[in-house]
Amino acid sequence: MPAKKQPGFLPTSRQEAEGLGIDQFDIILISGDAYVDHPSFGTALIGRVLWDAGYSVGIIAQPYWKKEDDFKKLGQPRLFFGISSGNVDSMVNNFTANLKRRSNDVYSPGGVSCRSDRATIVYADKVHALFPKVPLVLGGIEASLRRFAHYDYWSDSVRQSILADAPADMIVFGMGERPLLDLTERLDKGESIQDVNDLAGTVVKMELRKWRSIGYDDQLVLPSFAEISTDKRSYADAFRLHYQEQDPFHGRTVIQTHPKTVIIQNRPSKPLTTEELDFVYELPYTREAHPSYKESVPALEPVKFSVTTHRGCFGSCSFCALTHHQGRIVQSRSAESIIREVIRITRMPSFKGIIQDVGGPTANMYGLYCAAWMKGACSDKLCSADCPSLKTDHSLQVELLKRLRAIPGVRKVFVGSGIRHDLVLADRSSYLEDLCQYHVSGHLKIAPEHVVRKVTDCMHKPPLEVLEAFKARFDVVNKAHQKEQYLVPYLMSGHPGCTVKDMIELAEYIRDHRMYTEQVQDFTPTPMTISTAMYYTGLDPITMNPIHVPKGREKRIQRAILQYKDQRNYGLVKEGLKLADREDLIGDCQKCLIPGKPAIREKISKTPGKGRSNDRSF
Repeated sequence: MPAKKQPGFLPTSRQEAEGLGIDQFDIILISGDAYVDHPSFGTALIGRVLWDAGYSVGIIAQPYWKKEDDFKKLGQPRLFFGISSGNVDSMVNNFTANLKRRSNDVYSPGGVSCRSDRATIVYADKVHALFPKVPLVLGGIEASLRRFAHYDYWSDSVRQSILADAPADMIVFGMGERPLLDLTERLDKGESIQDVNDLAGTVVKMELRKWRSIGYDDQLVLPSFAEISTDKRSYADAFRLHYQEQDPFHGRTVIQTHPKTVIIQNRPSKPLTTEELDFVYELPYTREAHPSYKESVPALEPVKFSVTTHRGCFGSCSFCALTHHQGRIVQSRSAESIIREVIRITRMPSFKGIIQDVGGPTANMYGLYCAAWMKGACSDKLCSADCPSLKTDHSLQVELLKRLRAIPGVRKVFVGSGIRHDLVLADRSSYLEDLCQYHVSGHLKIAPEHVVRKVTDCMHKPPLEVLEAFKARFDVVNKAHQKEQYLVPYLMSGHPGCTVKDMIELAEYIRDHRMYTEQVQDFTPTPMTISTAMYYTGLDPITMNPIHVPKGREKRIQRAILQYKDQRNYGLVKEGLKLADREDLIGDCQKCLIPGKPAIREKISKTPGKGRSNDRSF
């Protein structure tokens, strides 16, 4: 179909549709997020891509799921409904790591929570009841990472694939532009969605009898839902098997039988080319929330003037699901495209000269490359900074940032995304020097997560020696430029493989090195990560070796030890120190973590973990 002229905002009402001459939408996208027309919001990006391909797209943002009105307001689409919980899994969005319900939602106007739990299933149930003959396609992070049977932290149980639980026809997983365009074209030509079962980047379901009659070539059959929901070793086996098939070049079709259906994941969609990625991010996003909102959407503010330079991450951190969503192959935009995007930003009336971030999942992977990626990432090993095949030269980033600084109207270009510090040590360009001189606003984010070797090994993170080597180089560079700048390390408590003694060792390192403690996270077992498989099974799914898993009170103690200066944590910290036979750290000496008796509490912040300690730096 010929490209359609892009509207200021994609229509969200019949009135807006009539103004564009639309009687019936081709596609209606439903999202748990507010409608923000920015490329970091998935619904806006996919909607713009489909519109440019010639299809009319309507958006229903944050429908009230207890009534039918919102779901019916745009009518019935000609081709399909696309359903997503939004940028974040709805359960992660609605609950803390301690399973307490959150009181706010940064993806909603005014920060007021507007989405249901398990939003993808809830929306799909409602739409199917109203429009039973219209195809339903699930997408976004929630559907993508729940495409196989998975451990669900919030119910403490193994749940079926979301496609087995929802009355939907298909999941588009990962970054969905290519499979969605292919699907839309096939449906537009009259093909039934039940016959589209071979599309890369999609998951479909079918009856057991039909699956057996088709006889897929080169398929991998996982342990069934019945097996993995009753046997933890089978669960770990299943995870390892599908984890190894998430490559767009050599991944096989992956099958998992469920009680009433068969779940079939086709191999992942191939990464977009540089030209395709440039095109997607140069569509005419307004970078504003829809004008119907009377209050701002908090999630927009930190990214409004940010630029995505690349996709993919080869870090393969155990607690991160990017391997299953964006993949290990880094796809970078051209410098020319990024520059054009920044020039457009400078023309926005609200722009004050500050580019908030230039980056991606890991900021300093832009432009990095491995020749093996042409045929797929290595299946027998993970990418690392010391691999001779990986090109770790940061020169392309250095040149890009230099050109961005020179754009008229730009006063400052920040790199707000975290960087991978081991990659910086492998680089021989002036990247760190330029970063410290021009692109850091006093603090540089890095993510060591821990300092104990067996814990960082479980996390697939660089060891302490790499962190300290980077810290030394960082200090030398800042001294040369006469700058007083600090590292802000992200640290994690409660990760599988970590004991109370390990957390005490981390706390002592924090004490000795005066590290900021505000960037603290308690491990949350989210679907489709290695760490979650460890948490549920007590096994490393890659090696099948047993692993210690902190749960319940021990997990609370570990979190408290990481924030030992918070007086509210006194009792838990003391309990942890006694359990580990480290009562030498209780008392009034300089090395003690807590005093012998709790201090009188005065003017304590109401939000644990949000305030900075009195320490100045790391």
